[in-house]
Amino acid sequence: MTTTSIDTAALTPRQIVAELDKYIVGQANAKRAVAVALRNRYRRAQVQSDLRHEITPKNILMIGPTGVGKTEIARRLAGLVGAPFVKVEATKYTEVGYVGRDVESMVRDLVEAAVRMLTDERRAEVADLAEKQAVERIIDVLHPETAPRQAQGQNNPFAATLGSIFGNSFPQQPPQPQPPSAPPSDAQRIRDQARGEIERGFYDVRLIEIEIEETPTLPIGMMGGGMDQGGMGGGDIGEMLGGLMPKRRSKKRVTVAEARRIFAQEEANKLIDMDAVKREALRRASEDGIIFIDEIDKVAGREGSRGPDVSREGVQRDILPIVEGSTVNTKHGAVKTDHILFIAAGAFHVSKPSDLIPELQGRFPIRVELDSLTADDFRTILTQPKNALIEQYRALLATEQVTLDFTPDSIEQIARFAMQVNEQAENIGARRLHTVLERVLDDVSFGAPEVTGTVTIDGAYVRDRLADIVENADLSGYIL
Repeated sequence: MTTTSIDTAALTPRQIVAELDKYIVGQANAKRAVAVALRNRYRRAQVQSDLRHEITPKNILMIGPTGVGKTEIARRLAGLVGAPFVKVEATKYTEVGYVGRDVESMVRDLVEAAVRMLTDERRAEVADLAEKQAVERIIDVLHPETAPRQAQGQNNPFAATLGSIFGNSFPQQPPQPQPPSAPPSDAQRIRDQARGEIERGFYDVRLIEIEIEETPTLPIGMMGGGMDQGGMGGGDIGEMLGGLMPKRRSKKRVTVAEARRIFAQEEANKLIDMDAVKREALRRASEDGIIFIDEIDKVAGREGSRGPDVSREGVQRDILPIVEGSTVNTKHGAVKTDHILFIAAGAFHVSKPSDLIPELQGRFPIRVELDSLTADDFRTILTQPKNALIEQYRALLATEQVTLDFTPDSIEQIARFAMQVNEQAENIGARRLHTVLERVLDDVSFGAPEVTGTVTIDGAYVRDRLADIVENADLSGYIL
């Protein structure tokens, strides 16, 4: 997910709604609810410390059919302020004893998202320095006689120990012969000239041989297994022990442009303090994280039910302590969930919010109902948002020298047909526009790039490709 980190203090609830309006049509009540929830985080940070920890987020329950913008609102909200965000489906979790994921894994996923986000931010901060160091390493490969002499590396103190544990020895690299040195004045001149040529792309397609670090693998089969329950699976143990093993380097022939990318990544890793990243990621996940629990209505089951409803209620009871506030162990450290914002969503066609267990209902005090989309909403979705569907298709086909010209009548027809199919078949909201547009533009997409130029999509063109399908309800159920 691409994030646009903005200072939360600069965003009032009204401005947050205005930002969401750029991407999501309608649903004013839901936007107001999430805007207030986000602003409350800033307000809480201004409260005196002895009261701050008592103020917990007011979690939100979104009620509405699929395709009306529930997930998109939460995702855009997180992206707006650069908050760690994960979306999970409640149906993937089952109570202990049944096959399924442990509910605590949603918090571990959130921490992993925070670590990735912080790592990307730190990479961006050190990108310029890493790029400079990468260029210097390429000069060392192109002109080894100008490279500064390096002392012989010390043997890894853990190599012999690990070799005895795993019944394997790690041979030390034999000393490499050093090329003759160039005079200091000549070396500096050669390096300056090579640096300018590399930065101008003069060597980009030249093949060179470089050494890259490989992640060591443990010679134990059981280390590959995963244990989701305890917070540290076999992969995490392997990662921990792998850091003790000597780094193995292998030679590879790549272009200078690719070597520059590889070296820049390696240098950035050296410049980043991963311990600091993990500490900040844990803090950001616990203070700013957003967890979106979809399909919460699918686990709504009343007490005393038989069959699968027993498991559904068990899932609710397992989710309850996470939402209430608990401490979850992750491989990066312990995380408290007290101040994570939980947004639950469901269509609630069959069940009702009151079918959730009372304790869980009480943890979602804000209820917002999202409206079904109308034909007017469909017209707006097609044309007005920043990521409007019409603009997406225009941009796609413009790469094939095809210019799409949609008349107002064609947009009216597409919106009306989408609304009609939603009424006849399952109501899947705005997602229906994707299927309708694909059907309308099927011939144009297939013909490009052999057929180029301007293609005018008018009302007659749309009716010609959709009328028969939409009128045949059985057929439209399969095609649209």
